[in-house]
Amino acid sequence: MKTIELSTCFITINVDACRSFYEQYFAAQAIFDCGWYLNLRVGGNGPSIQFMQPQEGMPECSGKGITLNFKVDDVDAEHARLVAAGLQVGMPLEDHPWGDRGFSIIDPIGNSLYIYSDREPVDEFKQYFKG
Repeated sequence: MKTIELSTCFITINVDACRSFYEQYFAAQAIFDCGWYLNLRVGGNGPSIQFMQPQEGMPECSGKGITLNFKVDDVDAEHARLVAAGLQVGMPLEDHPWGDRGFSIIDPIGNSLYIYSDREPVDEFKQYFKG
């Protein structure tokens, strides 16, 4: 299969809260919005993320066990901006031996958003990089 694009859709009753959150903090713009289904494009030409109100028989996403990774140019600036905005921090900003510096915040439906910038990995982790 040749995949052209991969995106994630979260089933939630909090579509409006998610719209506001991602528009305000992640420069997301709606590219489709019929009220119960929302498709947001993150950061201009970035990836898309969808939120949908539960339809008959659909379970709602709890956010537990889900992490969305956001690679950015300046993780320190993003950390300062999001913490100053009062967002809930899930993991503090720190350097990681596998080759990034990152932190996480929590979105309105409980997803962890890991925000990071690349760093040089320590020798122990260099062997695990493929290609």
